[in-house]
Amino acid sequence: MHKLYLTLGSVIAGLGVILGAFGAHKLKEIAPDSVPTFQTGVQYQMYHAFALLIVGILFEKFPFKTMNWAGLCFLIGILLFSGSLYALSLLKATGKVGLGGIGIVTPIGGLFFITGWICFVVALLKK
Repeated sequence: MHKLYLTLGSVIAGLGVILGAFGAHKLKEIAPDSVPTFQTGVQYQMYHAFALLIVGILFEKFPFKTMNWAGLCFLIGILLFSGSLYALSLLKATGKVGLGGIGIVTPIGGLFFITGWICFVVALLKK
């Protein structure tokens, strides 16, 4: 299991660098007012990519279900939180009105981040 989280963390961090460059350069040209929202998505993606790497490293020492749940929650949080911010930014950049309820997904992703950190702490305290 730890290889999965190490691989996912590495891939997601690499994608974060690519998306960050896109936001800083191309999106800035197209829709500068969308950049802060997009950048928030990139920041939280990177933070939690590193969290996935930490889960992968510590999974051998703390091989508990709660450590596995932490990794899964971080992954789901990245998809929902950062993904929804990317979608909101791009929809705003293209002038789409009525964002179709995508904004409600962002706090759900945030709840997955919080749950992931709680699971992480519980796993650490089990040993």
